[in-house]
Amino acid sequence: MQTAIPCLFMRGGTSRGPFFDAADLPSDVATRDAVLLSVIGSPDPRQIDGLGGAHPLTSKVGIVARGSAPGVDVEFLFAQLQPGRDSVDTTPNCGNMLAAVVPFALERGLCAPRGETTTLRVLTLNTGMCCDITVQTPDGRVRYDGDARIDGAPGRAAPITIDFLDTAGSVCSGLLPTGRVLDQIDGIELTCIDNGMPMVLLRATDIGRTGRESVAALDADVELKARLERLRIAAGHAMGLGDVGPLSYPKMCLVSAPAAGGSIGTRCFIPHVCHDAIGVLAAVTVATACVLPGSVTEGLASVTQGPSTTVSVEHPSGEFSVRLARDPDDPGALPRAGLLRTARLLMRGEVYVPRSIWAGRHT
Repeated sequence: MQTAIPCLFMRGGTSRGPFFDAADLPSDVATRDAVLLSVIGSPDPRQIDGLGGAHPLTSKVGIVARGSAPGVDVEFLFAQLQPGRDSVDTTPNCGNMLAAVVPFALERGLCAPRGETTTLRVLTLNTGMCCDITVQTPDGRVRYDGDARIDGAPGRAAPITIDFLDTAGSVCSGLLPTGRVLDQIDGIELTCIDNGMPMVLLRATDIGRTGRESVAALDADVELKARLERLRIAAGHAMGLGDVGPLSYPKMCLVSAPAAGGSIGTRCFIPHVCHDAIGVLAAVTVATACVLPGSVTEGLASVTQGPSTTVSVEHPSGEFSVRLARDPDDPGALPRAGLLRTARLLMRGEVYVPRSIWAGRHT
């Protein structure tokens, strides 16, 4: 006896996971979380009895609903699960999964196409952040094929543009939650920053690394990971986040001078595994640090100043370009961030969970 739940399995940026219409899931949070754990297959480390891919980047869920606030077309709740854990974290955002939200909403009929391209305003319920997402919709259907490419995902696809409207202090109290652009913990200089994702940036050379190591080498570096976790725990308190031990944020990021013509080099931990690329909102946050005088990126980052600049964030599998634009009428305001992603519908159908976990809405 199992319960069938309608589901679209989608790639968003460099992540993937099942997407659900919120109306098809339990309204009770505890029951919903039990359903999501069953769907993904956690806490089994291999997630062998679910749809997860035994990695944080493939242990993600998207929940979408029609907008209920004025001017909002779609609401999005992101859930981060983990191999080997029974946690469901809906605190942080995920910019990669965000890229699949509008395609999902159009595929499921939550919104209608609006011409050759469709732009919807999306409210992320995790942090209250809004963004405008534009997808191609020729002939009233979502287009997935195209010439756009992003490092960290194979092939080419139709471009999806995301323009973030209010990312500063997404989880923390503000852009610089400690009140400073530069902090020092355990003798290491850090920039604690949240422009869409709470992050702790530190120079790779300050902890005896180059910042150009492979993902495998960093994942095998037990000494480094233990030190980063100590710094993360301490920084979490300094950022007003309390005990971040069980949380998936803040992310830790080693920064270095660019090696391939970009603006800054990065190696991000999410937070205990080195990211094969870099998260969307992590890239936005790193790019923002690159234009803040006095941050740990000063002297490393190669960026142009002015009303608009593109910051190329290098990562283990390529680069991620973030477009920053300042308001000419308010030069002191934070820059608005825009970027390019792609997405693809991988599977349409139903996912099954034991009835002992949830008997469904209509029983």
